[in-house]
Amino acid sequence: MRRLCRYLEPTFCAGLIEDPCLVVRDRPIHKSILIDCGSLHHLAKRELKPVRAIFISHAHMDHFMGFDVFVRQVHASPRTVELFGPPGLAERVTARLSGYDWNLAEPYWCTFRVSEVHPERLVDFEFPGPEGFPCRKAGQRPRDGGLIYRHNHLEVAAELLDHGIPVLAFRVNEAKLFAVAEQKMAEFGLVPGEWLRELKKRFYADWPAGDPLVVTRRQGEDVLEEPAADEAALYRAIREEQHPTGIGYLTDIGFTPENRDAAVRFLSGVTLLVGECAFLAGDRHKARTSRHLCTGDVNELLAVLRPRFFLPMHLSKTYLGRSEELYAELDPPPGTTILRLPEHVAPRPLHAFEFPLHRF
Repeated sequence: MRRLCRYLEPTFCAGLIEDPCLVVRDRPIHKSILIDCGSLHHLAKRELKPVRAIFISHAHMDHFMGFDVFVRQVHASPRTVELFGPPGLAERVTARLSGYDWNLAEPYWCTFRVSEVHPERLVDFEFPGPEGFPCRKAGQRPRDGGLIYRHNHLEVAAELLDHGIPVLAFRVNEAKLFAVAEQKMAEFGLVPGEWLRELKKRFYADWPAGDPLVVTRRQGEDVLEEPAADEAALYRAIREEQHPTGIGYLTDIGFTPENRDAAVRFLSGVTLLVGECAFLAGDRHKARTSRHLCTGDVNELLAVLRPRFFLPMHLSKTYLGRSEELYAELDPPPGTTILRLPEHVAPRPLHAFEFPLHRF
């Protein structure tokens, strides 16, 4: 099967009715991000160690409970892990971390940096592990449009929606893809050479200040070297047109006109949409009462967004054993493929009699 993304590898690490967790791996650098962490106990430590950032849609238990498991696995690593979530997340993280004793903390333990996402700004807090994870205010910064995070081959944007409390939808885009079009190069008389390697280096470094870039250009029969007045503008003129892959994540929203319009604006053009479908159409009233989506709501969104792939998740546990009814009710538009999940991927809980030496 052809890869969905050039550099990114999304993996949904839960079953259809299990607590959600989406891992997006940046393959070239062997790092990853988590979107929601409702349940992580079934993930190997080697899957959690590469995580650089966690994105929490909201702090309901089924989306945030796995944070303790993550802390257990990575707290002794000498690095900073970033967390992003709606307003109030720092208070929730404080409550989780202060519930444990940290009298044996070591100087090399990790630091958690929490950024609360507000409409116009990010409010930052730090929890330094070597000091036992106290909460400290770390200032605030304006948002760069919808973007809240950039690292190497990916960038993450967020949109505030409503679930009775603020909830975040996320969009992960592939970024930093350097590519030039040979035809455009020829139109400008540019000759490939070492300068292209330097242009690529400066592109990935976000155009740092420095000496002018010297390019090679053909004029008649001569090949000349000359400085580029604006290397960023030069790249924009010769770059190959691209359509970066987008991964959308939408969960726990009431199907109000405001939420619907905001979600459509924010997720337009995504290639893969990972979205909740908590209720069947016959239980629409339950979806409205609990501020969730039913299959009819999802079909309406899909008809407008038209992603190439849709992965339904977070089906209510009241439908245990009835997942085929969900897939039967989904009616995607032409060009959209529904991806299927088993109801469970994590090992089932054990009964007492299944343990060795369960009686003493």
